Amino acid sequence: MRAHKLTTLFIFLLTAGLLFASNDYSKWKSLGKPITIKKVTKISTILANPDTWVGKTVLVKGRVVDVCKKRGCWMEIASDKDFQTIKVKVKDGEIVFPLKARGKMAVVQGVVEKLNISREQWIKHLAKEAKEEGKTFNPDSVKAGIIIYRLKGIGAKIDM
Repeated sequence: MRAHKLTTLFIFLLTAGLLFASNDYSKWKSLGKPITIKKVTKISTILANPDTWVGKTVLVKGRVVDVCKKRGCWMEIASDKDFQTIKVKVKDGEIVFPLKARGKMAVVQGVVEKLNISREQWIKHLAKEAKEEGKTFNPDSVKAGIIIYRLKGIGAKIDM
């Protein structure tokens, strides 16, 4: 019984510590404008009904899974739900996301955007991406355009 109480106490203390530490971004590296929103919106909540979020400024939190290798003009953040991510895009040079941010936790404030990309635009994008990565690309594999939801980044903090 005593071991059970100790285990319960340990889990409580660990959870409490994570809760208090989870909103303290003061020591994280700041990029762009200061973050003004306090409440984090789950990426899964945005992606569950993205059209209702278009044009709204939100704060998201997650692990950085990828960063633009050329200019640091975008990074991809993992959702709280498996196999979901959201891309954060900024104007080239406005914010430069460091490559070493991959695998680190980040909070990002941005405006949710909806991009309607035609089949031709998507082919052009995928061909450019394939060329940059030294891969082959077959334009016939693209059957239609796509819709992309992303964040137009305003400010970010990364736990570096």
